[in-house]
Amino acid sequence: MKIKKSVFVYLIACWTILFSSCSDFNHAESTINEADMTRIVKEFSSDEFQGRKPFTIGEEKAVDFLVKEYKRIGLEPANNSSYIQEVPVVEVTDIPDKRMKINMWNASIELNYKDDFVAFSKHLVDEISVRNSDMIFAGYGIVAPEYNWNDYAGIDVKGKIVIVLVNDPGFATDNKDFFKGNEMTYYGRWTYKYEEAARQGAKGILIIHETEPAGYPWSVVLNGAVIPKLYLQADDNYLSMCAIEGWLSYNAANELFSLAGFDLSDLKEKAKSKDFKAFRIKSRLSLNIKSSHKLATSKNVIGIIPGKERKDEVIIYSSHWDHLGIGAPLNGDSIYNGAVDNGTTTAWMLEIAEAFANLRKQPARTIMFLSPTAEEQGLIGSEYYATHPIFPLNKTVANINNDLMLPYGPYKDIMITGYGQSELEDYVERFAKKYDRYVIPDPNPHTGMYYRADHFSFAKVGVPALFARGNCDNREFGKEWALKKEKDWINNNYHKPTDQYDSASWNFGGIVDDAKIMFRIGYELSKESTFPKWKEGSEFKEIRNKQGDN
Repeated sequence: MKIKKSVFVYLIACWTILFSSCSDFNHAESTINEADMTRIVKEFSSDEFQGRKPFTIGEEKAVDFLVKEYKRIGLEPANNSSYIQEVPVVEVTDIPDKRMKINMWNASIELNYKDDFVAFSKHLVDEISVRNSDMIFAGYGIVAPEYNWNDYAGIDVKGKIVIVLVNDPGFATDNKDFFKGNEMTYYGRWTYKYEEAARQGAKGILIIHETEPAGYPWSVVLNGAVIPKLYLQADDNYLSMCAIEGWLSYNAANELFSLAGFDLSDLKEKAKSKDFKAFRIKSRLSLNIKSSHKLATSKNVIGIIPGKERKDEVIIYSSHWDHLGIGAPLNGDSIYNGAVDNGTTTAWMLEIAEAFANLRKQPARTIMFLSPTAEEQGLIGSEYYATHPIFPLNKTVANINNDLMLPYGPYKDIMITGYGQSELEDYVERFAKKYDRYVIPDPNPHTGMYYRADHFSFAKVGVPALFARGNCDNREFGKEWALKKEKDWINNNYHKPTDQYDSASWNFGGIVDDAKIMFRIGYELSKESTFPKWKEGSEFKEIRNKQGDN
């Protein structure tokens, strides 16, 4: 009888602990709601915030808003006694010539700024001048030893202008053994192409734009090009980078190659072959860029809930606070409010923070909420945190990031961008069914979204990073409707003044659902003592392995 009684008491104790834990989680999860999200987005994306551009009154208002929200929720300052991590940035304003001149042996062409090309420079000098520089077509501009690929093999591009294609050779193929097939690799990103051209010693690089392989229309390139650029401050003032970086519209590139005696469509096909060899176009380019710059400091906003047992181990939720500020007007409106990009996701993160703060039992691991600056300018704030972390990287369990969360109601799916990267996806799979959801990979992997949002800054330094949200299968209206709504938003609102809160058509139900499942994943991670790992084949696995101690 004593044994039976002790077993009974033990089972009662286990049941009590389990019930208490479930009750605590359910109570905290219930605080995630649409009303709070609506309030946050309406204020955060209002005209008063002037588009939340760094170094403007919009930054001051955004940072003040976030600090007040962190304090209201009960988050503690992450950076000693401060919620602020200062990010040293340089702001560069470039004014190129209105015409780019290209001379050939039998003809010449002048390309128009904004319509045909955009150009800028990281060099911190007053003027950048290129005179009759030879032009090289270097395919995709990729050097990838693991794929036995080198577009720069056998050609010297030092002091020359390199023209390259957007994306990578695997685009529009179903061959997963050829790069990653239709899924863009980091080699397909414009950031990589600029970096590689600089390593090769090129004077400049221009990427040929196409909407489908780029993942966005020319208007997005243009909007990002004409505003002042932000970069992290660098010891060499970026003189190791190309003097000129930029883009050519496809039509302009097609005209250029045609005059030079080449068929661009044919070159695109040839560039997908390992036998492709870069070549001189027999054209010379001239362009001036007048430049000015100023050093300044922007702000990451960071709050934490300290862990009770393993407070040196941290799980990071992130959502950038910035947008594009005041820019080119559209139908008389010049404020780029950024309600979806990234107001809805800011609401998502703050609601998860409130849920964690409402747990009666303090999490074993520290939970961080990071609002990085200058994501729109190249993931600057998150890159600065990842390279100047408050918690050691080998104690950073995971990053759960989101961006561009569409407010069109609940979804059946959970779309994972960068599917196949880390074991964090297994947590999504594990809990999706509990929320009557199913997991799908991003159906548009060619856009390279895994390399275009703040989680990538963490991936680059080895921290497993998750980017997942409902997107493709609307619970009420289905897949075709969801696809149509997404395309409509990208074409008509992305990086435009029309990205505004709309009380008539918005429904935060899906973002609430996403917040709940990501809260669940962080909650589970907070109780564990193990660390999620990168999966085999991930380009970030070896970086993590070298960190050790986790």
